[in-house]
Amino acid sequence: MCGYSDKEEIAMKRARMLSSVAVAILIGIGCGSGKPQDASATTPSNDTPAETQPVAGGGSASIRGTVKLSGTAPTMGKIKMDADPVCQQQHSSPVYTEDVVVNGQGMLKNVFVYVKEGAPSSATTPTTPVTLNQSGCWYAPHIFGIQTNQPLEIVNSDATLHNINAKPTVNQPFNIAQPVKGMKMTKKFAKPEIMVKFKCNVHPWMNAYAGVVEHPYFSVSDANGSFTINGLPAGTYVLEAWHEKYGTQTQNVTVADGESKAVEFTFNAQ
Repeated sequence: MCGYSDKEEIAMKRARMLSSVAVAILIGIGCGSGKPQDASATTPSNDTPAETQPVAGGGSASIRGTVKLSGTAPTMGKIKMDADPVCQQQHSSPVYTEDVVVNGQGMLKNVFVYVKEGAPSSATTPTTPVTLNQSGCWYAPHIFGIQTNQPLEIVNSDATLHNINAKPTVNQPFNIAQPVKGMKMTKKFAKPEIMVKFKCNVHPWMNAYAGVVEHPYFSVSDANGSFTINGLPAGTYVLEAWHEKYGTQTQNVTVADGESKAVEFTFNAQ
């Protein structure tokens, strides 16, 4: 076949087959269509680090804080990935849902915290992309922040088909297949939106959420429930904490130049 080796012919045939599967899936689900998923999300382990966006503000104040859960956290359900052998083979231990992750001290992970009111708009748009990786049939990070018009690089690190179905309500939705390992694409969100949901129709347990803001003043609580927002100018701000199951809470926070103000959010288990 035109001088190709047997290995090259097999690789080409496999790529064509996966591309055909991707087209069929996109025709079936449509752009932004398909059965809605619930708000729960999953992760391969409890210690997957939450993404915290480095803050490039020009101020000298900061807000540091913690997020707690009051009451008994729901049991983390076990995820079945055996529908796709490629997914199943990448995990040597059980995979659990992570819509609610609490450590032994009741500290809540994966809470998006940002300045809702009072922050100056960023003078420049970051050119360094935020990466959303699909690895082990999982989105990483699960919760992240990004500025308007900042590049979002979406990567398929798995040797199986994924489709990235972004379901914003303010920004332009998209639904694109990545059938081959190593594929990348770059997207941007032009308008602020809390939050943008991502899902994979091929693997319905895969979910992620992005907080899109016009400034760099945001963070995500880590496994200890901690977050930090640096580089704030002196002033009074409305700080909002968003959790995918427990909703939002706000606080008014005033900081002076050079001050580090401590705050605490407490969500109630339902």
